[in-house]
Amino acid sequence: MFAHLFSVGKIGKMQTKNRIVMTAMGNHLANTDGSVSERDIAFYGARARGGVGLIITECAIVDMERGRGNNQQISAAEDRFIPGLNRLAQEAHKYGSKMVVQIYHPGRQGISVINGHLPMPAPSPVECRAVRQPVVAMTTEEVEEMVEKFVQAAVRVKAAGMDGVEVHGAHGYLINQFLSPYTNLREDRYGGSFENRLRFLTEIVSGIRQRCGEDFPLLVRLSVDEFLETTGQPDQGLHLADGVKIAQHLEELGVDAIDVSAGIYESMNVAWEPSSFEQGWKLYLAEAVKKAVSVPVIGVAVFRDPAYAEQALAEGKLDFVGSARQHYADPEWSNKAQEGRIEELRRCISCLYCMERLMEADMSPIPCGCAINIQTGRELEYSEFKPDGAGRVVAIIGGGPAGLEAARVLALRGFKPVIFEKTHRLGGQLVPGSKAPKKDKINWLLEYLKNQVEKFAVEIRFNTTPTLEQLRELNPYAVFIAHGSKQIRPASVQGIEGEEVLSCVDVLEGQPKLTGKKVAVIGSGLTGLETAHLLAKNNNQVSLFEMADTIGPGVFFQNLIDLMSQIGKLGVQMYPKHKLIKVEKGTAVFEETESGAEKVYSFDAIVIAVGSEPNRELVEEIQAEFERVYLLGDASKIGKIRNALETGFLTAYNL
Repeated sequence: MFAHLFSVGKIGKMQTKNRIVMTAMGNHLANTDGSVSERDIAFYGARARGGVGLIITECAIVDMERGRGNNQQISAAEDRFIPGLNRLAQEAHKYGSKMVVQIYHPGRQGISVINGHLPMPAPSPVECRAVRQPVVAMTTEEVEEMVEKFVQAAVRVKAAGMDGVEVHGAHGYLINQFLSPYTNLREDRYGGSFENRLRFLTEIVSGIRQRCGEDFPLLVRLSVDEFLETTGQPDQGLHLADGVKIAQHLEELGVDAIDVSAGIYESMNVAWEPSSFEQGWKLYLAEAVKKAVSVPVIGVAVFRDPAYAEQALAEGKLDFVGSARQHYADPEWSNKAQEGRIEELRRCISCLYCMERLMEADMSPIPCGCAINIQTGRELEYSEFKPDGAGRVVAIIGGGPAGLEAARVLALRGFKPVIFEKTHRLGGQLVPGSKAPKKDKINWLLEYLKNQVEKFAVEIRFNTTPTLEQLRELNPYAVFIAHGSKQIRPASVQGIEGEEVLSCVDVLEGQPKLTGKKVAVIGSGLTGLETAHLLAKNNNQVSLFEMADTIGPGVFFQNLIDLMSQIGKLGVQMYPKHKLIKVEKGTAVFEETESGAEKVYSFDAIVIAVGSEPNRELVEEIQAEFERVYLLGDASKIGKIRNALETGFLTAYNL
């Protein structure tokens, strides 16, 4: 099965057991001094054990003084880091995987406070509009010194027993900044012409070759297109033709492989895609490079399905299939694919929880991780499922994500979970959550959870809200209450119960299906935005109202940018600073929060999307009756998919 995907690959003198690459992505697990941590070893070891052919580490620091991306990032900037990197290499080799260290400098995309409160060095003083940090142009001497720092880092990577080094020339970091005319405005030998803009990378590559030898695999990652048209600057930056030309130059220099990506921080959504981006959407970038060079090409393109990856390889569009987030979501993806266990794949849903956590890692106590795999980044804490369930019954009230994840973990431990689901189907809020345009990836998660409870033959009682007597008959060791939440309808709003006032959940599920109507959506959180998107796609005239000062309060900025772009194209009108105070037949009355003025608008339907509250039905009665009662997911606290799965996982893991 998947003959191309599991054929031997070759990059220079390095041979890999398959064509699967875990591409570089930060994990915020290193020790604060930049050394490899036990968590790092467990994290990468899990992916090696899971069958990945080539693992490329998170970007490693080459300059400890002014080149750090965050406070817990691996470093290759000094000799003292070699032993830790060696332990990491040994862990990968234990499972037959190859490991390459990616080396980089953030340049203008770095954070000043993490780098001694100094301005970030860059080719030119062009501030990044995404991070807004102070920037200073490097002198010619500083550029030359930085070349040597990259070369020395590569020498250490080789000394550590790694299988190769990847120079990070993508995603808007320092090397990319030199390559791009958008960020390189220099007039010395490192700026101006195409050849001069390439000089910084050329000298790094040539220096590594000279110091590490011809046999040490050398990869370069490139953003072959910066996609600045997505920021309203179509004539700026690098375009695919430029990226191909750079790749050809690197081949002439003797680089062993090109790792093709796209985007910079200012066009971030093409580098780390939200859920609206389809699998394979940027495969054409890798294909264009492959047609122009003879060295192997690694490509990334929201790869989630092994069959799709196999097809891309079979058609010769690339040589290696790369993904970071997929191996975050399922470290066993490679083994499962090779063994034909497709129904057990936990496919990344592109929700961007991992990116949200990484962006806030140095400012938040919440660790980095994955929304749908609670073990990611916590492999040391949650490595083994104690088989001590002994067939004891656990009643689970609710078949949504929290209940299903709890049932999965309980079954792994040898408990006997019994799910009571009040409807005829499993999934809870995942079902309406998958109905908005371009949100069908949520179905991947639901399929995985359903397949898991089926695999473990979990008993499910549909169309049943259990009575106390039914629960007593089970004599459960514990009761997990995971029956979700209910939509809020603010009682302070006069007329809120009118027949023209609808729930966003009902609308998402097409009950009723509105078309050709004039509709108001109240609330612009993620659910409100997605509801507005669905209604607009169904040819309704949609107005989106929000009490806060801006649309999308609390929505992660990448998702917000993506959704605002889509609904804006569909003509959705947006009204921040509007508080709904009254609904009358055919009209909605708002208070403009800034001025206090009353505004009246006419609509055919009004959809409420102002949030939800925990369902407390039977909670107190069950708590009074049974010794071990636990609330999961929205039944405990309203949250996102991560909250549901995390409470389900941890409660079952620790029972």
